[in-house]
Amino acid sequence: MPLSVAVVGSGPSGFYTVAALLKLVPDAQIDIIERLPTPFGLIRGGVAPDHQKTKNVWRAYDRSAQQENVAYFGNVEVGADVSIDELRGMYDAVVLAVGSPLDRPLGIPGEDKKGVYGAASFVGWYNGHPDFRTLDPDLNIEGAVVIGNGNVAIDCARVLGKTAAEMATTDLSDYAAEAIHGSPLKDIYLCGRRGPGDAKFTNVELREMGELADSAAIVDPAQLETGVPDDLDDRDRRLRERNLETLREFTTKPVEGKKKRIHFLFFASPVEVLGVDRVEAIRMEKTEVKDGRAVGTGEFFEISCGLVIAAIGYSGTRFPGLPFDEKRGTLIHDDGRVGNGVYAVGWIKRGPTGVIGTNKHDGDLAAKQIVEDVKQAKATGRTSLEEHLRSKGARWISYDDWRKIDEAEIANAPEGAPRRKFATVDEMLEVLK
Repeated sequence: MPLSVAVVGSGPSGFYTVAALLKLVPDAQIDIIERLPTPFGLIRGGVAPDHQKTKNVWRAYDRSAQQENVAYFGNVEVGADVSIDELRGMYDAVVLAVGSPLDRPLGIPGEDKKGVYGAASFVGWYNGHPDFRTLDPDLNIEGAVVIGNGNVAIDCARVLGKTAAEMATTDLSDYAAEAIHGSPLKDIYLCGRRGPGDAKFTNVELREMGELADSAAIVDPAQLETGVPDDLDDRDRRLRERNLETLREFTTKPVEGKKKRIHFLFFASPVEVLGVDRVEAIRMEKTEVKDGRAVGTGEFFEISCGLVIAAIGYSGTRFPGLPFDEKRGTLIHDDGRVGNGVYAVGWIKRGPTGVIGTNKHDGDLAAKQIVEDVKQAKATGRTSLEEHLRSKGARWISYDDWRKIDEAEIANAPEGAPRRKFATVDEMLEVLK
């Protein structure tokens, strides 16, 4: 009997696990279980719509999905359609590759006001993720504040700052394009608690901000004098110094004639969202770094805005019966082993860190551990899952079904764009009728 493995989640960490298992155990029966009809996780719903080259990694995942002994079960929710304990009984091993879908809160007064969103929600909205189709942010505003100094924060600012022409060759959702390009937005603020030397932008993403057609990157030269932290390794030091050099270049670029301005504000921490029912401004406290920590100086200022996006990190969700670290937002595990035939990979294992390729190590390790731990394959796997889903009346989406949805999205694209996504599950299922 071949090894039978269920991989829950079809993002990068899930597909790297599938590829590693196929390499170690070519005849393994692998079933990918995904809550949405569509595969590829953050590649589809998280990567910015104007970064199509980054999305091309889906081609490698596609090759794995089309292997004869791999099956895709889309539109199947673990916890609703089938439980972890039930999967344990069906498979020799269960791999959780579910990511960190929840936004970490700012933890300040007023963050429950209208117009305040976490980055996962806002990015999901403009990327056509079904969970956020109805978010409907009011962009009839002149000011927006993005809290965070990582690539997700800079993605949000860049998408808000680009023109319709710059986004014409992307898969930005139509409803998001209409709201963003029809907005009177003038000022976008990117705020970080620490200094520019601590910012986590990759340099490629940062440099893009100085090349936008109708948005000027604004940097206060005085904030660039602090340099990079002393405790960095050589690689990190080079990357941070390159960022500082790019930020210095921004101070020399002309700003006249640009409709929008993207302000890089460092040493600024949010303390309160101001307004009645919806955000009207945000109060910030100036900070300084002492002993490696950003601490408040007691000096405050306010930024007028109608939109606040918190890009300060993500958290995973717990599964009944599995140990969970509430503080880190991850499963509790022993180097990926959660116990009783369950393994964790990707962000649900290590938190929201790294880039897409960082997940490959987790997949390789999980595959190796499964081979070490399963002395004799004995589970019925796919047959049991299909019988169970039929008994529940669940409608699962095969990989061939997904390819029909994919073809329809590509066919719907206007000239120059890669696709127009279906942003609701009902629209996707309608294609298959």
